Amino acid sequence: MGQCGITSSKTVLVFLNLIFWAAAGILCYIGAYVFISYDDYDHFFEDVYTLIPAVVIIAVGTLLFIIGLIGCCATIRESSCGLATFAAILLLVFVTECVVVVLGYIYRAKVEDQVNHSIQKVYNEYSGINSDAPSRAIDYVQKQLHCCGIHNYSDWRNTHWFIESKNNSVPVSCCQPNISNCTGTLTRPGDLYQEGCEALVVKKLKEIMMYVIWAALTFASIQMLGMLCACVVLCRRGHDPAYELLVTTNSYA
Repeated sequence: MGQCGITSSKTVLVFLNLIFWAAAGILCYIGAYVFISYDDYDHFFEDVYTLIPAVVIIAVGTLLFIIGLIGCCATIRESSCGLATFAAILLLVFVTECVVVVLGYIYRAKVEDQVNHSIQKVYNEYSGINSDAPSRAIDYVQKQLHCCGIHNYSDWRNTHWFIESKNNSVPVSCCQPNISNCTGTLTRPGDLYQEGCEALVVKKLKEIMMYVIWAALTFASIQMLGMLCACVVLCRRGHDPAYELLVTTNSYA
């Protein structure tokens, strides 16, 4: 009966190691996705530490490749030292992912304040020139999120670009795609997106951070199962004489 329990635990361990390899790729992908997505909105927040959870997620994903290799070798060779190392590293990664979850929630709560603090400054730096980074960022956000201005299109009246251009128009990135020959003129407000960008940018950034949080929670649960299986194999191996005899016989064979 003890041998059957050990065999079952080993089978689960091998299966979990395969999951770890898949998880490593998924975590690295999520981390890279967060970096790329935040790069599109980086003008709207000034705290670079917001990306710490994504950095840790990529590091954890890379470490999971190594963990999977150690776990497979330790399970196949039935190495107590290898299994103990496997369990210890899993515990370390588990704690790290718990930290990621906490940081994710902390920085997710800060997103709104960061955007509120910087968005007016970014709009004031708009020049309408494509080579200008703030201008590209605003045009990208307005097109992607289907929004115009900070709270609505009328916010453009208070920007330096609007005052200096003196044409009573907003950028064409405010134009709804189904409207032909839209020039952004405020004499035809129905052609423009009605919703402001501030709330939508905050919502988007919070969604991106939630991807990190849920990924960390999901794989932390899997790692907890891996630690339990490794501990079961180690404990039963130490207390089951028949299993020790079998391992010794196999070693001399």
